[in-house]
Amino acid sequence: MNILIVDDETVIREGIQRTLRQRFPDFRMHLAANAEEALIILHNHPIQLVLTDILMPSMTGLELMNIARKKHPHVKWVVVSAYSEFSYAQEAVRLGAKDYLLKPIGKEMLIDMIQQLSEEIAREEELTQEAEKLKNSQKSLREAVFGRWAAGLDIGRIDLTPLIESFPTFYLIMVKMDSDRAVQLEHFIIENILGELIERFGKGFVTIHDTNSLLGIYSIHQADKLPTLLDELRVNLVRCLRVPFQIMHSELIKNFNDVPVAVQHMRQASATQVYEHYGAGGGDKAIDVALQYIRAHYQVDLSLEKVASIVFLNPVYFSQLFKQKTGHGFKEYVIQLRLEQAKQLLQNPALKLAEIAERIGYQDMRHFSQLFRKKFGVTPSEYRQTISGGQEE
Repeated sequence: MNILIVDDETVIREGIQRTLRQRFPDFRMHLAANAEEALIILHNHPIQLVLTDILMPSMTGLELMNIARKKHPHVKWVVVSAYSEFSYAQEAVRLGAKDYLLKPIGKEMLIDMIQQLSEEIAREEELTQEAEKLKNSQKSLREAVFGRWAAGLDIGRIDLTPLIESFPTFYLIMVKMDSDRAVQLEHFIIENILGELIERFGKGFVTIHDTNSLLGIYSIHQADKLPTLLDELRVNLVRCLRVPFQIMHSELIKNFNDVPVAVQHMRQASATQVYEHYGAGGGDKAIDVALQYIRAHYQVDLSLEKVASIVFLNPVYFSQLFKQKTGHGFKEYVIQLRLEQAKQLLQNPALKLAEIAERIGYQDMRHFSQLFRKKFGVTPSEYRQTISGGQEE
């Protein structure tokens, strides 16, 4: 237990400290010579019990108690005074003091009082912890039940009435990640960020939907706050996440039975929605690096998976981002680059068609010729003839 002893007389505060340390060696003692020092200690340490003198310079112990209890309501107070005036004792009781001791304080009386208060504090803390556990378990149960309901799964005989009454109208917000690895940390990040935003703009909670998705239920105070919440969510996730993600939301839901359908619609929308990349400009930079790599290695075997791994991106996300950035699919871009290089090489009559095909990454001459004709409307030989009048090889 943490005890704060406040008295302007050094001999008294150190005497109380010495007595209590002898009897309660595990307790931690803090000393203050005045109310100002006491307030600083209360701010910086988890004090549970304060023993304070009444008459001190600048601020009395009762004034200290009146000020401090607003910010530290859990702290217990014992007033120590050399005065037996009823008004002091009456004010101390009114402010919530547990006891009023007269100086000089008897050691046994002080020890007995501290023993009783320490047991009382221990019981209260135990009850508080149990209440917190119960609250958390109820919260977890509520989220688990809602999660099953949202997924269209059976919830048995569990009554949804309390949940329905708490959320007569609401939106659903889904955050889906794209990752092949475990994302427990990312789950924690999303749950905290989305949960805080929901509480700030309205009320609700967040639950895990599946291994890569979280679902928030959001009842708003003002309808125009949803775009602001979504914008702040996106900004924070871009800053904190290290995996691609999507953010989706439902229309305003007025019937709890519509939840599973709304979730299904968001999952379907996910299939056509481009993932956002973490980090400011991270996606653009990754594609720039990928393009440099492709231009330098177009003549060797280039798979989407290999290039995606070069820039540390998921292949599906890389494919989406590549098309968004270049206007072409990955395969289409590589073919176009190779064929443009082939046109340059065909201007050199010393190079055989098979050699040109190999130089741009095609071992199969026939495949190269088919691609070239599909792209430019003529075969490589015909193209060479048009620019040089040479003979077909």
